[in-house]
Amino acid sequence: MKRNIRDIVDQMTLEEKVGMCSGIDFWHLKGIERLEVPSIMVTDGPHGLRKQAEDADHLGLSNSVPATCFPSAVALASSWNRELIEKVGIALGEEAQSEKVGVLLGPGANIKRSPLCGRNFEYFSEDPYLSSEMAASHINGVQSQGVGTSLKHFAANNQEHRRMSTNALIDERTLREIYLASFENAVRKAQPWTVMCSYNKVNGEFASENKTLLTDVLREEWGFEGFVVSDWGAVNERVSGLEAGLELEMPASYGLGANKILEAVKYGKLPEEKLDFTVERLLRVIFMIVDNQKENASYDQEEHHQLAKQVAYEGMVLLKNEESTLPLAKDSKIAVIGALAKKSRYQGGGSSHINPTKIDDIYEEITKSASSTSFVAYAQGYDLNSDEVDEHLVLEAKDAAIQAGAAILFIGLPDRYESEGYDRTHLHIPENQRLLLEEISKVQPNIIVVLSNGAPIEMPWLNQAKAVLEGYLGGQALGGAIADLLYGIVSPSGKLAETFPMKLSDNPSYLNFPGEGDTVEYKEGIFVGYRYYDTKEIEPLFPFGYGLSYTTYEYSNLRVSNKDIQDTGTITVDLTVKNTGEMAGKEVVQLYVKDIESSVIRPEKELKGFEKVELQPGEAKEVSFTLGKRAFAYYNVELKDWHVETGEFEILIGKSSKEIILKDTVTVTSTISIVQPIHRNTNVGDLIANPKLAPLATELLKEANKNNPLLESAVDSEEQAEMMEAMMKYMPLRAIANFSSGSFTEDMLKEMINKLNEAKEITHKL
Repeated sequence: MKRNIRDIVDQMTLEEKVGMCSGIDFWHLKGIERLEVPSIMVTDGPHGLRKQAEDADHLGLSNSVPATCFPSAVALASSWNRELIEKVGIALGEEAQSEKVGVLLGPGANIKRSPLCGRNFEYFSEDPYLSSEMAASHINGVQSQGVGTSLKHFAANNQEHRRMSTNALIDERTLREIYLASFENAVRKAQPWTVMCSYNKVNGEFASENKTLLTDVLREEWGFEGFVVSDWGAVNERVSGLEAGLELEMPASYGLGANKILEAVKYGKLPEEKLDFTVERLLRVIFMIVDNQKENASYDQEEHHQLAKQVAYEGMVLLKNEESTLPLAKDSKIAVIGALAKKSRYQGGGSSHINPTKIDDIYEEITKSASSTSFVAYAQGYDLNSDEVDEHLVLEAKDAAIQAGAAILFIGLPDRYESEGYDRTHLHIPENQRLLLEEISKVQPNIIVVLSNGAPIEMPWLNQAKAVLEGYLGGQALGGAIADLLYGIVSPSGKLAETFPMKLSDNPSYLNFPGEGDTVEYKEGIFVGYRYYDTKEIEPLFPFGYGLSYTTYEYSNLRVSNKDIQDTGTITVDLTVKNTGEMAGKEVVQLYVKDIESSVIRPEKELKGFEKVELQPGEAKEVSFTLGKRAFAYYNVELKDWHVETGEFEILIGKSSKEIILKDTVTVTSTISIVQPIHRNTNVGDLIANPKLAPLATELLKEANKNNPLLESAVDSEEQAEMMEAMMKYMPLRAIANFSSGSFTEDMLKEMINKLNEAKEITHKL
């Protein structure tokens, strides 16, 4: 239906326009009945619809309407499967339509700066490229069903500790390359209908009133067309927020924010034109929602449950499989040990808590897969509500383990260990679980560990387990997914979207997380996750991109379309992947780029492409990547833009960030010269390194140094010549005059600098 939004705004009273800028209650936007502007409902929904009943609380303590609980973002990202994530988005959109919800508040694209962040289960990755690709697929899926998304939490919301007041201090390059890049492609490629600003300050300004973020970057640079909504309660000063680009305050402040805007307009502190622009953006999305509403919408609960199961087994990661302990034979006699096997932890705590349509019982699903129920014993092992050891439960578990051929231990982090609202202080599992594993290992050599957790843990017990399956928070269908993986119905295909450190102190943010008072400094800069571990050569417990399979894959025939390109061009990278094992499976092919020599500090390598490929035994497929400027660029703070330095880059194809299988080299030539003015403190070496200025600079320097006694007396040997060359490289031009004993005057120095600057301007224009 066509509408003239400008005309609708013109018909509004000032009070009505102001009222549109705040919610009417906790979950609804205001409408204007006389102008046929409806009230739209929004609700939580990163991995499932959390629509509260009309009389329910907003904290998730009371049940919301039943909805499919898909795996949390940590597991979604570990699937590395764009198409599958889009299918999840489509399913979420269908469920939102069935409940007349206009906007789902998600996905979360914040970077996992530290494994301690209590909300890491709700975020995708430590890598901005992977995170933004997952977010874009999620958004495209949801919005294909006529339901909006709210990409969150923009920006630098990387901890729960003092999240509503903390000030994240981040240098511009790090902000651009890591924390904003995680959102950028999601906005550019998928155009979320809304973006949610975060609680925290970014470099001294609350995100809710940060014009640089909300207008300069989000709208003017990235072309965002929707509206910005505050995280619930994130508004500091409402007028400042509106001026910066915050259209909607949520939840309702019951006139507090509206009165401030009204007063600002009446007294000329806020132009009414700015308010009109704000309302137009709100109306545009509201009417998009209205026009896409589907009457009598419904969805197939069982179909969505099966989709949740597929996502769960594709997002689970096989971390260890010594002696091919897995998969289990159906006639294996096993002991299932651990309270988490019957009271599964399938989702995280906080605002994303879903009331599932059904829940798989892990133990029951395992017994269904076994040849006989008599082959599967169960023992609780520990109390989920306590860290204290219960000797009786341990003895029961040991008895069960002794009588089995293998023991499957379900351990991990209870709800109380990680949630929205607080961060962890360590990476340990509860002590009663650790000691249980230790005791079981004394009587049973074949231990299989299945983990339930939303973020990395330390594993001092790793050598006591033959196999480890990272189950993450696998959603309502995790039981069936775990059984299928344990018995080899499907092969594991998940890969870690985050690094597991050996110990917490290995993490790059360790000394600066969560900060002091209301300040947290991101001193590790761009070295987040694998960028740090690889560059610093610190061995992780499990590297980024890592994950085992029941089959094997061979990579070969790497081809690069063009070995020499300008930064305005693209190259195509092709290779062949073959399943050389005896079982069907899916492999994640990862492409990293390394700048071989750079004048700026850069990571050892960075992820710039990935594809998940399904292969039958013996089958081979071609995988293709296209790389453009951003694959080779860093953010140059002086240019205020992405810049590629002319030089060689390695194209690295791997099974993880640590296991590189194929490599090739390309040369990329920059089309942008960074023009720095030449002055008396310009280093000689910088001039010689500039290919366009080097000939003239060399000629002028030879002339200037003709009668330099320092040079005449110092070069008596090859060693001294090398020393002199090294000294000259970082010598400022003024030093030539200083060391010339008066033969090279200040006037001559000024003339040299003028000639070099003139030549620089000419070559730059060329």
